[in-house]
Amino acid sequence: MIELQPFTIDDAHTLISKIKDEKMLLQFAGPKYHFPFTEDQLLGDLSDENRTLFKIVELASQRTIGHAQIFLKEKTFLLGRILIWDENNRGKGYGKKVMQELLKYGFGHFNRDLAELNVYDWNTGAIECYKKVGFTIDPDIENEVQIDGETWVSINMKIHKSAFELQELNHFTSM
Repeated sequence: MIELQPFTIDDAHTLISKIKDEKMLLQFAGPKYHFPFTEDQLLGDLSDENRTLFKIVELASQRTIGHAQIFLKEKTFLLGRILIWDENNRGKGYGKKVMQELLKYGFGHFNRDLAELNVYDWNTGAIECYKKVGFTIDPDIENEVQIDGETWVSINMKIHKSAFELQELNHFTSM
């Protein structure tokens, strides 16, 4: 269905072209980036040894359909900047598969027992996707940002390596 491939600066133009406005950039990347989105902002991520950037490639067509990152923290790794850019590709299981692949990569490459992510509380489709993979909401971590007179609340979700491995095992044995 999909494959995570290394994201390079050569992929930047495609990603940048998909970010249409300030709200979309905030939803995609959080408050670190500023609109208009530029290659220089991506170069910062590419040069950060604690970040791993991916393009999401649909295997049947070999088309790039999205972007994702892993950010290595002291005790966890953070999944973020996840975007399936064509709305026609949403609701088809790509998001769940991307999350599973990111978790396999993260737990396989980093000595961490916990993965986390942040998502805006109004993004119910993404929250449901993350729950299907096994993420749970951490009620103790919440942040707010302001955009165009609106307050967006960011919630934190976590998954332990053991819970992910158990879910993967259950999925494999039910096939």
